[in-house]
Amino acid sequence: MASADLRKELDCSICLSIYTDPVTLRCGHNFCRVCIDRVLDTQEGSGVYACPECSTECQERPALIRNITLCNIVGSFLSTRPDQEETGIFCTYCVDSPVPAAKSCLLCEASLCDKHLRVHSKSAEHVLSDPTIALGNRKCSIHKKVLEYYCTEDAACVCVSCSLAGEHRGHQVELLDVASEKKKKKLRNVLQKLTIKREEAERRVQSLMESRRGDQKKAAGVTETVTALFRDIRRQLKDLEKRVLGEISRQEQHVTLSVSDLIQQLERKKDELSRKMRHIEELCNMTDPVTVLQEPVAGDWCDAGNKERHDNQIHGEGDLDVGHVSETLHTLYDMITGIKKGIYVQESTDRVQEVNPASNTESDVITGVKKGKNVPVATDIALSVKTQSDIITGSKIGLYEKEPTSIILDVNTAGNNIDFPTYIYTGINNYKQLYKAANSCAKWSDKAQNRPETPERFQLYNQVLSTSSFSSGRHYLDMTVSESGWWSVGMSYPSIDRTGEQSHIGYNDKSWALCKGLCDQYSLIHDGKQTRLPGNISCNNVGIYLDYEAGQLSFYALVPMRHLHTFSATFTEPLHVAVCIGRGCTDNDISGNFRSYKKGS
Repeated sequence: MASADLRKELDCSICLSIYTDPVTLRCGHNFCRVCIDRVLDTQEGSGVYACPECSTECQERPALIRNITLCNIVGSFLSTRPDQEETGIFCTYCVDSPVPAAKSCLLCEASLCDKHLRVHSKSAEHVLSDPTIALGNRKCSIHKKVLEYYCTEDAACVCVSCSLAGEHRGHQVELLDVASEKKKKKLRNVLQKLTIKREEAERRVQSLMESRRGDQKKAAGVTETVTALFRDIRRQLKDLEKRVLGEISRQEQHVTLSVSDLIQQLERKKDELSRKMRHIEELCNMTDPVTVLQEPVAGDWCDAGNKERHDNQIHGEGDLDVGHVSETLHTLYDMITGIKKGIYVQESTDRVQEVNPASNTESDVITGVKKGKNVPVATDIALSVKTQSDIITGSKIGLYEKEPTSIILDVNTAGNNIDFPTYIYTGINNYKQLYKAANSCAKWSDKAQNRPETPERFQLYNQVLSTSSFSSGRHYLDMTVSESGWWSVGMSYPSIDRTGEQSHIGYNDKSWALCKGLCDQYSLIHDGKQTRLPGNISCNNVGIYLDYEAGQLSFYALVPMRHLHTFSATFTEPLHVAVCIGRGCTDNDISGNFRSYKKGS
């Protein structure tokens, strides 16, 4: 009875069979490793793991701890009390009812229960073994004798006759028990190695599963952040739509009221004119000349100024400014597009700063730019209203001292292969033909210009300086440069050397330059030190921002807007625009304009 109770305790509650490699959960219940792994795999998708025995739940997959004590108990039980019921071998001599066999006699080729085993012969030739139905496999197929030895050379079990006179005569043989123990020892070593490898595989599986759960948590966090960002963008767009539509409605009401008032005035004027017309018609129909001549005719009856005044009122300040609304929408669209891309330019670094969605909402950025405030995004946006925003919208909000002025290049400083078109036709605007100012464009010429050699002129390189210079304040320059050939643009002191290798702009301490090489490689150079830019940069439109007092000179690519580099220095001389043109700069001219900021802006 006690044996049966012990046998019941060694059954796994999942497979209902005796434990195979038992493991223990935190709650204390034991299961076969394979069985509990399958159950936990099915619970993977739910996010909650529960014990099949007591339903104790945990959020993370429980670690499986091998129950060494239970493993030893199961091993001892199986070795001392084989499961006779499961073998299905019954006593050969119990014919009335099947009784499980306890041993099998190899000589008699019969299975014996405990009762018949007590009366069975105990002689040496009667070899007993665990219950088996394959009794013929335990005898030699040639001599029909019990297999007692193991031939190590042929790896075969043999009888006494085989080892003494048979085909295994002279071979090295061992008793079956001895050979079996040696093989078991080898198998235990293999089992130990396999166990170590399996535990290592389990640790790797556990690590990968933890990594997968971590990645899933990260993905969920990013998804939540992006969802919140787009939800806020949609809200901001909805609010923006309401504000714009409200502004349009307000302007519509204003214009409608103004036009209604003018219509009423014109109606009164029309009635007055009709009355005067009727009076005049009556005078024309009179036959008495004295009455006609004596009737006064007021001079204001035909006031020619009324029409012009009314027309001016109708088409004047009361009009709906559609252009202004459209311009505002485009500006806001550009700002929102920039925020969606997550890119803002930093003046103080040489990289593009990505927006951190958690630091500022899109509302903060839009509101800050509209109010002209410095809005911190990630670390900061150094180009606030005083730089990037003003570069785009400065002329609209009145931060510049004057309209853009063309950069005029000084012919007296130009190298011999620089050509200056006299006037450049730029198109038609408001029915007026537009031309660029003389010497505001330059390009390479294969034909030398034979200019006289003077101390002012660059001799070795085809370079030219601007006539104007900047010795204080803040200024912004935008330049259109050639898509072909090589060139350098930047700023220089007037004391730059005009001859020799040191005269190349950027390769001395008196000039700063953005250079384009023959292989479309861009770099920023000062005093011969280069800062290379990535190969995918396109700089056909270049912006230069100078803050003389702050000692900052920044370079930008304008399409799209991107900060390239900022030089910091203490300027000691006025700065001129400097251009160096290499062979091949013939497809497009190099030209530009500059603006100056108002003091204190």
